[in-house]
Order: sequence, then C-alpha cells, then structure tokens
Amino acid sequence: MKKCVFAGTFDPPTAGHKTTVEKSLKIFDCVVVALMVNPEKKPFLSVDEREFLLKKMFAEDSRVTVRVFNDCAAVDVLERENTIFYVRGVRDGIDFEYENRNHFASKKLKDDMVTVYIPAEQEEIHVSSSLVRSCVRFKKEYLQYIPAAIREDVEKMLENKRANGELNI
Repeated sequence: MKKCVFAGTFDPPTAGHKTTVEKSLKIFDCVVVALMVNPEKKPFLSVDEREFLLKKMFAEDSRVTVRVFNDCAAVDVLERENTIFYVRGVRDGIDFEYENRNHFASKKLKDDMVTVYIPAEQEEIHVSSSLVRSCVRFKKEYLQYIPAAIREDVEKMLENKRANGELNI
C-alpha cells in the first residue's frame, strides 16, 4: 500500500488543501494529513479546532487520516508514518521555489524521501489560509475559499472568537 504525508498548519483548512488531498488519492492508497504545530506561528484557530475541521472535511473518506504532530520536522513525520512520499501543493513559482528549497534541505536529513508536487487548479491559485485570515481581518467574504463541509463550523468558530475577543489576526 502506498501512503503519503501532506503536512501543513491548515489555519484554516481551505478548498486548495482539500483538492490537494483529493489529487493525492489518485496516486496513493492513503493520505496522512499531518497537522503541524509550529510554536513560532500564532494561529487564529486552535490545534483542536483545526483538527476537528480537517477530520470533518475528510470524514467520508477512510483513506484519509488526520494526525497532529507537535514540534517536529516533516522528515520526522515521514519516519513515524513509515513512508517516503511527501506531498506539497504548489500554486505558483513562488510556492515551487519555497517548497523546492525545503525539499533539498529535507533530503539532507532523509535521503530516500520523495517529494511530490501537486499543482493547484487554476481557479484555486489565489486560495490560501493567509487569504482567508486577511478576509476575516478586513470583514470581507471568505467562505468560497472554505470547503462546503466545514463552512458553518468555521463561521461559528470565528463568531465565538470575535464575541470573546480571541480573534488573533
């Protein structure tokens, strides 16, 4: 069975993330969506919220597993998941250059890893978690960038954070 890891902070999960996983399932038998916790980032959704959203987003597909990883590198996740395949979604040349630099650095730590780049669909090239956070910050429409299965949940989470003064954006 061929398994891959698709890692990210998913703050919040977007339609682009969902598409990347769906495309990965055309190549691999199963995908581990690795929710990475980066202590240097200040997320606007908690780890538990992001994990909930990801699990709900892929609840209908048993080939997708969501796991949380604290304070470790992608190569550590590959080792723990017993796979060499690391999937990266790329929207443009800037993403490719960034991911390629990371690929070469990671190869120094795990020389057998294979990085698979999945290009974004044309209609999703502009979609990112940063875009969603920016739309929320400036009170602009963002729901079209969020998968339908989790839109209401994201709205409720953000409403609760706003009401409690906890919206960190």
